[in-house]
Amino acid sequence: MSIRNIAIIAHVDHGKTTLVDELLKQSGSFRENQRVAERVMDSNDLEKERGITILAKATSVEWKGVRINIVDTPGHADFGGEVERILSMVDGAIVLVDSSEGPMPQTKFVVGKALKVGLKPIVAINKIDRPDGRHEEVLNEVFDLFANLDATDEQLDFPILYGSGRNGWMNVNPEGPQDEGMAPLLDLVLKHVPEPTVAEGPFRMIGTILEANPFLGRIITGRVHSGSIKPNQAVKVLGQDGKLIETGRISKILAFRGIERTAIDEAHAGDIVAIAGLSKGTVADTFCDPSVSEALTAQPIDPPTVTMSFIVNDSPLAGTEGDKVTSRVIRDRLFKEAEGNVALKIEEAEGKDSFYVSGRGELQLAVLIETMRREGFELAVSRPRVVMQKDENGTTIEPIEEVVIDVDEEHSGIVVQKMSERKAEMTELRPSGGNRVRLKFLAPTRGLIGYQSELLTDTRGTAVMNRLFHDYQPYKGAIGGRVNGVLLSNGSGEAVAYAMFNLEDRGPMIIEPGEKVYAGMIIGIHTRDNDLEVNVLKGKQLTNIRAAGKDEAVKLTPPIRMTLDRALSWIQDDELMEVTPKSIRLRKMFLDANDRKRFDKQRAAGAA
Repeated sequence: MSIRNIAIIAHVDHGKTTLVDELLKQSGSFRENQRVAERVMDSNDLEKERGITILAKATSVEWKGVRINIVDTPGHADFGGEVERILSMVDGAIVLVDSSEGPMPQTKFVVGKALKVGLKPIVAINKIDRPDGRHEEVLNEVFDLFANLDATDEQLDFPILYGSGRNGWMNVNPEGPQDEGMAPLLDLVLKHVPEPTVAEGPFRMIGTILEANPFLGRIITGRVHSGSIKPNQAVKVLGQDGKLIETGRISKILAFRGIERTAIDEAHAGDIVAIAGLSKGTVADTFCDPSVSEALTAQPIDPPTVTMSFIVNDSPLAGTEGDKVTSRVIRDRLFKEAEGNVALKIEEAEGKDSFYVSGRGELQLAVLIETMRREGFELAVSRPRVVMQKDENGTTIEPIEEVVIDVDEEHSGIVVQKMSERKAEMTELRPSGGNRVRLKFLAPTRGLIGYQSELLTDTRGTAVMNRLFHDYQPYKGAIGGRVNGVLLSNGSGEAVAYAMFNLEDRGPMIIEPGEKVYAGMIIGIHTRDNDLEVNVLKGKQLTNIRAAGKDEAVKLTPPIRMTLDRALSWIQDDELMEVTPKSIRLRKMFLDANDRKRFDKQRAAGAA
């Protein structure tokens, strides 16, 4: 059977996963009576909740006697480690763009990678039925984007389709007809995407996606580069440097048929399959016949830009809510994660009770923390720090990101002011329709840590911010941090509503009455810039004298709830976030007040 391999590239929330749902339905991949979940390609809970694709996944449809393997790529630059490898498996790409928003930074990130490896894209302008749609302008923006990314003349001569993934149609005309469904898109894939090029020689394949299966062990997905493979065949695994990693036999070969994976008897060059039976081979390794001596070259991976400390939880409440708390289980879990995610880098600290985890951005690390807490882990994490580097002349250079903010015109002034305080340079300001403007900046990554929640507050929740790694530039100088101090508990116990009511003048709380607290735990935000220890455990003095109105219930201002993402970006360098399956608590790194004073003195002496 003839094969086509394509990737779908789109920005977060431009309708990529919904489009794949429709392709599966209309190509007959589901039985008529089969119950199918919405967004079937978003397989884990976090993807469904956040509405983003985190892990790359493959599926396939059959159309007019041709098997089309479709790979759904992450649309977020933080998960770019997935993207680069995926593109080496495919021969074409569908670039999906929202008819109102146009090409966004994440689209640019993945499209740039796709053009670099020589893929010829098909452009599909989605959500054509949006009332604020502007498909003609969007098409010009896509063309300009391709030109700016140094696309060849052949790549610039791309075919265009318009349609609505949710309503299940695509056509060469924006008005339709709609009754042909997704047929025009599938026909265009057969016509425009070349068949996979097949090299001569024995079996070779680069590992692209790694996953663990409780029954089959490690499963590696990749595209067969040359030759063919059968179950029980002997293979060996070569690292990037050509060194032998392991030898073994293939226990099972799985091919993608719709959303199911089916065991097959033989896989041929050009097809995308998953193999099981090996215990050490991982992503970017070459799986090959024993006669092969040279490894295939894998796509280089962009370096990590942000690092965090994952620390064994040592708070007084440690072990009360999670069952995985020791350094050994945390270590095993982190190294297991790094096996399948090549964009992550794990280093063990000298004390063995903490680990440095480096990744592409806060979102990637926040997703890892959220996944771990759902698995029953308890740990403390530090504020994200930016990974600095040195250039050839010994100058310190730092990662710079391209930031695009869409905001209502009335709030644009405060956004420009706050971004300039964070050492950002504005490169573009233009209207984007509906009394909104699009602002583009080049900003240091460290200045953007914690800005998302501040931006939403400043713009009353109307701004949309997108970020993309741009390059490394010389260090931009010091950037001011959080202006408020914190309120700290001076004892351990349960927070009392009466005490919290009396402390409201000092600043807003971040805990509820009845919540367990301990000395050194952050319970609120101070109205001033210094930290203040307070007694949140003090109950009302009971006397035998009663007066009218004295015993009315205390009415508290609702607390500011810290989500994982917000807390991660809000804490300072001397603070930690304690994460358990049930709670997110904020605390000082040193719980004892004397230890904190000593640390502050040392830091002040070091700065001097």
